[in-house]
Amino acid sequence: MSNETPRAPMRVVEKRITLSRRGFLKGGGMAALGVGALSTATLMTPAREALAASFKVLGAATGKTLLVLARDIFPHDRISDRYYLQALEPLEAQAAQDDKLKALLTEGTAALDRLAKLRFKKAYADLDKESDRLSLLYVIEHGAFFQKVKGHLVTGFYDNKAVWPLFGYEGSSWEKGGYINRGFDDIDWLEGA
Repeated sequence: MSNETPRAPMRVVEKRITLSRRGFLKGGGMAALGVGALSTATLMTPAREALAASFKVLGAATGKTLLVLARDIFPHDRISDRYYLQALEPLEAQAAQDDKLKALLTEGTAALDRLAKLRFKKAYADLDKESDRLSLLYVIEHGAFFQKVKGHLVTGFYDNKAVWPLFGYEGSSWEKGGYINRGFDDIDWLEGA
């Protein structure tokens, strides 16, 4: 007499190809038509270029430089460019109402590009090495252009509630009873507690 429990019969999977060669080729042709329907420009446009195109008042070139500048001033590798764009949008809206601000931003990015081309033969936003871009920012860091963009981004970027979860911040707690009831005394990080 055996103590082994009876096993369920093993399932046998039929070994056959469910997709015919004709069906595979037909599906591949439809995929090729789908890719062909997309414009070449759409496929070739990197995400940053597409975001920069949304700068209607300042222009795409200035927008691209501002996006890279914003990322270099407050670098967060895991944060998408779209959050930097969201931080810069109010600045562009202000520039639409203020000619002096618009001139400061367009002339500031143009001067930064000239400096980059003089040193590295490329526009600022096209420089691959972060260290090259930072060396240029040290040159302009005390100027009105740099201070304006940096000052705007401090609140424009970090006050964006969409960014907070990316940093692990749950947001304000006072309207929910304060931190004392929302994890203030959680010590689950301490072993044996």
